[in-house]
Amino acid sequence: MRKIHVIGIGAGDPEQLTLQAVRALRSTDVFFILDKGEVKSDLTQLRRDMLDAHIPDRSYRWVEARDPERDRSAGGTAYSPAVGDWRSARAGIYERLIAEELGEDESGAFLVWGDPALYDSTLGILEEVRDKGAVAFEYDVVPGISSVSALVARHRTGLNRVARPVQITTGRRLAEGFPEGVDDVVVMLDAHQTFRQYADQDIDIYWGAYIGTPDEILASGPIAETAPRIESLRAQARERKGWIMDTYLLRRNPKEQ
Repeated sequence: MRKIHVIGIGAGDPEQLTLQAVRALRSTDVFFILDKGEVKSDLTQLRRDMLDAHIPDRSYRWVEARDPERDRSAGGTAYSPAVGDWRSARAGIYERLIAEELGEDESGAFLVWGDPALYDSTLGILEEVRDKGAVAFEYDVVPGISSVSALVARHRTGLNRVARPVQITTGRRLAEGFPEGVDDVVVMLDAHQTFRQYADQDIDIYWGAYIGTPDEILASGPIAETAPRIESLRAQARERKGWIMDTYLLRRNPKEQ
């Protein structure tokens, strides 16, 4: 039976890999990488650096395939179908890679940024491949340090306050309104800097981009004061690298009684 490891590799720092992740890396025969194009080629290089750091004898094969394009212009009711089409296209690629590149008694691995259980599609796509039944395999999941955990660690703060909940959401959802009953909100996948619409409220922001990599950028403070700086840092970083991955925590300050 073919075996697949889904390995959380942290937010970018090779030292964030767990001992369990390193063991999984060293038991892998083939690593499957979806290439996102020249602009994001440094993401592929970061993966290679991790493997070089933990498997110096390079006793593995490296197989790349081009990641399918997703319709990022789709909004409203078209958003979910667009994501579904993209995931199905990925599933077709995964199926081909496993069937053609992995021997019956070999193990393969997908290296997932952060943690595979948090805003990542790999597990759902593998289940889609298994449901189709064209190729048989079993898989396990190795958790990783997410960008959320790395963000608050770098800012030396916690996700929640005493006896209070925390919510993890997306920029798309935040644009619909600040979640009710929650004062600490982590926002991921926000391409539109939605935090700006809360600049008139007493909320602190803890922001980070390229967390865990040599390009890491951090900023924090009241939104009203910090938002312009984040906008400037973000624009400069995107101009320099051609892409950006960022995450932030919004912390609403309690009103005085």
